Amino acid sequence: MKAINLKEKFSLFRDLWSPKIVADLNDHLVKCAKFKGEFTWHQHDVDEMFLVMQGAVKVYFENQDEPTILEKGEMLVIPRKVLHCPVTDQEAHVLLIEPNVVVNTGDVQDQRTVKKLLRI
Repeated sequence: MKAINLKEKFSLFRDLWSPKIVADLNDHLVKCAKFKGEFTWHQHDVDEMFLVMQGAVKVYFENQDEPTILEKGEMLVIPRKVLHCPVTDQEAHVLLIEPNVVVNTGDVQDQRTVKKLLRI
């Protein structure tokens, strides 16, 4: 068992919206991702968790006028089947904890869909 240095893990990649696996947790994956700009509106069949490590993330939800804003050190659990869209003004580093079956774009297949996650 070794400590995982998340700052080091985030330094290993530059691509945006492409989660990288850093650990396994039961039937879940712990992932690092860099967000910048607007992502795809989507939903998942399972809950997912965002923990902002650097920067800030606005999460827009269907039928909600204002986004939920997450600052560094804040987290949010997005319930299954909730249509959402993360947006950032500047690059943000986000730790994700999700069941190992989650596809980053959920029910949508587009140019940002990552079919095979890289383990770092």
